[in-house]
Amino acid sequence: MPITESHVRGSTDTPLIEDTIGAFFDQACERLSEREALVVRHQGIRWSFKQLRRQVDDLAAGFLALGLKRGERVGIWSPNNAEWILTQFATAKAGLILVNINPAYRVGELEYALNKVGCAALVTAASFKTSDYISMLNTLAPEIATSSPGHLNAAKLPSLKLLICIGTDAPGFIRFDAVQKMATDRSRAQLRELSTELKNTDAVNIQFTSGTTGSPKGATLSHRNILNNAFFVGRTMGLTGNDRYCIQVPLYHCGGMVVGTLMCIAHGATMVLPSEWFDPLASLETMEAERCTGVGGVPTMFLGMLNHPEFSRFDLRSLRTGWAGGAPCPIEMMKRCLSDMHLRDLTIIFGMTETSPVCLQTSTDDAIERKVGSVGRIHPHVEVKIVDTDGNTVPVGAPGEFCTRGYSVMLGYWNDPEKTREAIDAEGWMHTGDLGTFDAEGYGNVVGRSKDMAIRGGENVYPVEIENVLYQHPAVADAQVFGIPDERFGEELCAWIRLKQGGTMTELDVRSFCKDRIAHFKIPRYIRFVDEFPTTVTGKIQKFVMRQRMIDELQLNVQKTA
Repeated sequence: MPITESHVRGSTDTPLIEDTIGAFFDQACERLSEREALVVRHQGIRWSFKQLRRQVDDLAAGFLALGLKRGERVGIWSPNNAEWILTQFATAKAGLILVNINPAYRVGELEYALNKVGCAALVTAASFKTSDYISMLNTLAPEIATSSPGHLNAAKLPSLKLLICIGTDAPGFIRFDAVQKMATDRSRAQLRELSTELKNTDAVNIQFTSGTTGSPKGATLSHRNILNNAFFVGRTMGLTGNDRYCIQVPLYHCGGMVVGTLMCIAHGATMVLPSEWFDPLASLETMEAERCTGVGGVPTMFLGMLNHPEFSRFDLRSLRTGWAGGAPCPIEMMKRCLSDMHLRDLTIIFGMTETSPVCLQTSTDDAIERKVGSVGRIHPHVEVKIVDTDGNTVPVGAPGEFCTRGYSVMLGYWNDPEKTREAIDAEGWMHTGDLGTFDAEGYGNVVGRSKDMAIRGGENVYPVEIENVLYQHPAVADAQVFGIPDERFGEELCAWIRLKQGGTMTELDVRSFCKDRIAHFKIPRYIRFVDEFPTTVTGKIQKFVMRQRMIDELQLNVQKTA
């Protein structure tokens, strides 16, 4: 039945999973014992579910043997590897809370994250790209060099006692594989006891928000939050135990560890890691060699693969399903994913870290118009409404802020009740900050972030609309539109455009192309052709950085933004 108000509720026909992640993981490993669970191409690893469980149990019992207690926080600072996945499931089984730390963090950011949530232990890579993690930690805590492993007493990191290094010996650190060998009969017995004591409403994971408008906040998620979300995203994609899913998204991000590793466990699919970090060529090579059937990513990842100069030489006919999300998906990109990458069942997801992360998703049998023109319909056991600035639910078709509630809403921001109250109202609604609409059939559409919307001469302008027009030009590989201050109109529009290899275009070409496709006030006044966009490590475009660069370039007399 068509809806008239922008308020939808998901089906409750399929009950929620009420197991802890550890209990669910054990059941999956027992059922699928000899099936291939994990392939890590850059490490040469192939493990069955039986082998994966043994490695996880050794690590979980090793954590307990080292004295870590239920509810303590264990940080992980590493690119994608098998050890990351082992740590994810071992902490869940041991009753510990995994804290995802961005591999791109510098010393100050690392100090903030470890202290914000009071990490008792840190699992770390030795280095990544140009970052020497061991050196950075010793800079932050010079006491490491003279401390015995497991007994750190650092002035700047008062809660941190234990440092575990992946693959390398270093003074003051315990090797990762040594922790697995520390499991004792007693710690294994503790692990078995915990399996009956842990609750699925316990916190299991803390993920830091990007912090583009202030200090990062630690979104705290429960077993129930992320296990169910992983299950329903995979079910909507049609994922089964016969699938081989390429995980190219960083594991520290919810797209890697929830709708990635955990989603595969929820459906018995094989996890395939192509590289330490997103590399379009490595992903293409891996998907062909491993006959992957699924892949997920943010739009910049799909564009990186589709626009790679060697794309045409890969046989990707094994691909079928996956998800794209984390940012508005250009319509032209989606069309190419469906045709050129053979992702006929590709779905679009919408949500945020604080909602585990997904609340809306297109389905595999949606018409192509829905797949390329919406973010889908409501997830099971979830409720979404769109409200105006006064908090009133808007009619169908009218834009407003997406709000959601249900099992998927986080427990809160760690140790930050004030920020939690700002995000989740008294009725349990999580205010996302995303602007969108619903149509009469309940399909959502994102028109931008509330902070991205430009107001030019009193007209509300949603950058995604203009970006979708620019993507239709054959020379455009990627386009980002945003507002910058203007004395006359309040804001003027600026477009940053990245051209395809060999593509040529002028500012006049851009304006001429837009002229017959969008209203005059939506045509960007400022146009810049660039080789790349500033992004977060997960590939999300940082429009606030572009905006500030334009303010500086044009010498606009405004206060600098965060």
